[in-house]
Amino acid sequence: MNKRSSGILLHVTSLPGREGIGTLGNEAFAWIDLLQETGQRLWQILPLGPAGYGNSPYQCYSAFAGNPLLIDLFMLQEEGLLEEADLQRIPAFDQRQVEFDKIEKWKFPLLRKAFQQFIGETGKKFNHDYERFLDENNWWLADYALFAAAKAHFNTEWMRWPHPLKFRQPDALVQYRTELSGEIAFRKFLEFCFFRQWKRVKEYADKRGVHIVGDIPLYVSTDSADVWANPSIFQLDEELNPIRVGGVPPDYFSKSGQLWGNPVFDWERLKADDYSWWIARIHFNLRLFDVVRIDHFRGLESFWSVPADEKTAENGAWVPAHGRAVLKLLRKQIGKLPLVAEDLGLITPEVEKLRDDFNLPGMKVLHFAFLSDEKNEHLPHNYSNNCIVYTGTHDNDTTWAWLHAAEKTEKKRAASYLQHFHRKPAWGLIEMAWASTAVWALTPLQDLLELGAEARMNIPGLANGNWGWRFRTKQLQKKQKRFLSAITKKYNR
Repeated sequence: MNKRSSGILLHVTSLPGREGIGTLGNEAFAWIDLLQETGQRLWQILPLGPAGYGNSPYQCYSAFAGNPLLIDLFMLQEEGLLEEADLQRIPAFDQRQVEFDKIEKWKFPLLRKAFQQFIGETGKKFNHDYERFLDENNWWLADYALFAAAKAHFNTEWMRWPHPLKFRQPDALVQYRTELSGEIAFRKFLEFCFFRQWKRVKEYADKRGVHIVGDIPLYVSTDSADVWANPSIFQLDEELNPIRVGGVPPDYFSKSGQLWGNPVFDWERLKADDYSWWIARIHFNLRLFDVVRIDHFRGLESFWSVPADEKTAENGAWVPAHGRAVLKLLRKQIGKLPLVAEDLGLITPEVEKLRDDFNLPGMKVLHFAFLSDEKNEHLPHNYSNNCIVYTGTHDNDTTWAWLHAAEKTEKKRAASYLQHFHRKPAWGLIEMAWASTAVWALTPLQDLLELGAEARMNIPGLANGNWGWRFRTKQLQKKQKRFLSAITKKYNR
């Protein structure tokens, strides 16, 4: 993490391809080739879990499982689990936006067909790998597979399941594991396919010298296997409903704050178990990725806790967390921590001390650099080298759209700075990032492509309509590759 490097922020779902959504197939390998070709050493992605409400990768049904929609069907065909004819009538999906519901309706029947092949004669060649996968992952997979099977069976969130299953009474767990055994096996098969394909992608990136930066959301979704299987580590009432939920107070993105609705952790209960859930979660992610970004890092020092019946995040309170104890334990186990602290928003000296005591790089965002004068911490001349600079993140608008919508004073400050870099504003901001002293520089692909607001990935506080943007292969032309290669060499990235 100490070497000057650069890369692109692009979620797997945004890759091109015929399946309506980016997958872990050939397009992922082609993307890694492009990164290597242009001298990029970093590929940053968003969480890879099975997305729940609003298709958000930050509201997943599991902190450990992979998203079945990312499984590449053509690879399953190559392995004999599907036939060529199965993939000859692919619907005409939108190539610019992921149509999540339409894709799921088309893809899941084919995944079920592949599963039938898997449990038959064709699947015998996978037996050794599959048994090993189950042995290594049963500690989370057993609960998740039952959770996913029960959700499919009852077609509702776990809080509305029959009382014995909702409260995980032993007899009920035995009963439903028997009754839903076929669906449970299918869900385990999906995870086997996902992690098998991810392993290939990761090994290919390793060979090409591309490091993958993963992402851990601070919280988990209420409707998740994690809360259902571990209710004691969350602040829940006797009926297992959240007592208090997470969010952030009013900030740059929202005047009334952001009310995420995720149950907050009971840090004292976590402490009583030596923080085992958190430690396992970080270890698991560090097996999948080279480096892990901890989203909303400040919540490991103290978190904004809001009564669950509030309509906005305004009436919350800051409550201390035990992040220091977690990171201390982790450092004792593995030494230097390959983590990135997402330290944006309202950051206190205590949060900065937690970040710096464990030598974690923080984040700088150039979209925030021109909101105030020359002392602004996001301006490159104010950086220490132990930070990562972004033009914008997945929560920002694209640079083109941001610049066009900025207020007059902000535009003037930006123009003054950008005149020393590339004449195209979006490219100028990228070059500014690459020229900075920050150890890493990253840009969303949308900025390299100079796209407008239609390509924005997420609008914080907006529940629906996010996370769908995709790029098309023809959008990446020689001029963008030349520019990226040139500034990467010029600024020793």
